[in-house]
Amino acid sequence: MFDPTLLARMQFAANITFHILFPTLTIGLGWFLVFFRFAYQKTRNLAWMQAYHAWTKIFALSFGLGVVSGITMSFQFGTNWPGFMEKVGNIAGPLLAYEVLTAFFLEAVFVGIMLFGFNRVSNRVHIFATLCVAVGTTLSAFWILALNSWMQTPTGHVEIEGVLHAGNWIEIIFNPSFLYRMTHMYLASLLASAFLILGVSAYQRLKKMEGDATALASRTALIVAIILTPLQIFIGDLHGLNTLEHQPQKVAAMEGNWDTKSHVPLILFAIPDAKTQTNKYEISIPNGASIILKHDAAGVVPGLKDYPNNHPPVGAVFYAFRIMVGVGLLMLIISWGVALKTRFGKQAPSRPLNRMLYAMTFSGWAATVAGWYVTEVGRQPWLVWGILKVKDAVSDVGQGTLWFSFITYMLVYAVLLWAYIKVLFYLARKMKTVHIH
Repeated sequence: MFDPTLLARMQFAANITFHILFPTLTIGLGWFLVFFRFAYQKTRNLAWMQAYHAWTKIFALSFGLGVVSGITMSFQFGTNWPGFMEKVGNIAGPLLAYEVLTAFFLEAVFVGIMLFGFNRVSNRVHIFATLCVAVGTTLSAFWILALNSWMQTPTGHVEIEGVLHAGNWIEIIFNPSFLYRMTHMYLASLLASAFLILGVSAYQRLKKMEGDATALASRTALIVAIILTPLQIFIGDLHGLNTLEHQPQKVAAMEGNWDTKSHVPLILFAIPDAKTQTNKYEISIPNGASIILKHDAAGVVPGLKDYPNNHPPVGAVFYAFRIMVGVGLLMLIISWGVALKTRFGKQAPSRPLNRMLYAMTFSGWAATVAGWYVTEVGRQPWLVWGILKVKDAVSDVGQGTLWFSFITYMLVYAVLLWAYIKVLFYLARKMKTVHIH
C-alpha cells in the first residue's frame, strides 16, 4: 500500500509542514517588532516597548523551533532524495548556501542584541539589530522561495551529461513564478502574524489579563489585516494566472476540471472521483472558473484529461485549495467586521468578537499549510517540473526504516507543537507583567 517513494514523500511532507509554521511567523513578527521599536522611539510610550519585549519572546520561541526543524529537513535531501542533489545539486546547493551566508548569519549575529540588548547598547544599535533580524528572516525566505520557484518553473540552466548546471543565475533566481510566489508568501507571513497577535490579544481580554500594550499591538495587527487580506486575494489571483500559464495541470486539479472546455463553472464543493474522472455532489457557480481564469465567461480552461499520467492527485490539491481560499475569505470578513465594529481598533472588541478573534489565532497557519500543499502536491509527478520526476530521485532506503523515522518524526513534532502552543499562551498570560530593563 505504501511504497518507499510514497513513504519518503510522507516523511518530507511531515517535516516541511512542521517547519513552515515557524518561519511563517518569524518573517511577519520580525517586521511587527521593527514597527513596535520605531513607535517607542518616536513616542516614548512605554506600552510600545512593553509590546516589543513581550513579542520578542514569542519571536525567539518561533525562531528556535524554525532553526531546529529546518536543520532536520535539510538532512533529508541526502538521505531520502539523493537523485535530486545528483541531478540539480549545482543549482540547489548554491541557493541553499546563499540562504545560510546572507540570511542565517545575519539573524544569528543580531538576534541576541535584539533580545537582550535594550539598555545595554545604544538605541541606534538596538534598532539596527532589530531591523537586521527582520531583514534576515526575509532574506532567508527569498533564497528558499527562489529555489522552490525554480523547481516549479525552471529556467536559466544548462544540462551537461545528464546533470544540470547554472547558465544564468539571474534567470534561475527570477524565474517566471518567483515574484508571484515570493509576494504571496510574504503577505501570508504578515497575515499569519497579524492574526496571531489578534488572537493572543483576544485571549488576554477574555482572561482579563490585557495590559496597556494589548490595545496597541492589537490595533496594529488589525490595520495590517484589513489592508493586506484584500491585497493577498489580488496577488493570489495573479499567482493563479501565472500558474495557469506554466502549470495548467495544477490549475485543472485546483478547479476539479476534467475536460478542456469553455463556460467552466467555479466549483465550490465536490468530491472528485479519479476513477470515473467526474465530480460527485458538485455545487458550482456557472462560468465562474472561466471568468476568473480567462476573464471571459466563454474562456476555455484546460482539463485533466489532456494530461494522462502527467497530472497531480486531484483530491489533495482540490481540497487544499478550497481550505486556503476559505480561510482567506474568513480572514477578510472577520478583520473588516471587527474593524468596523471597533472603529478600526479605537474601541475594545466585545466579548463575542474576542472569541471570534481567539478562534482565528492560528488561521494563518491553516491557510499557509493548505497553500503549500497546493503548490507541492500540485507539482506531482515532477520534483523539478519537466526535468526530474519524484520516482527518479528517491533513495533505496527500506520501508522499515522509513516507517520508523516517519512515526518518530510525527511523535516528536506533535509533542513540540503541543509544547509550543502551551508556552505561547503561558507567555500571553505574562505579557501584562513584562518588565522593561
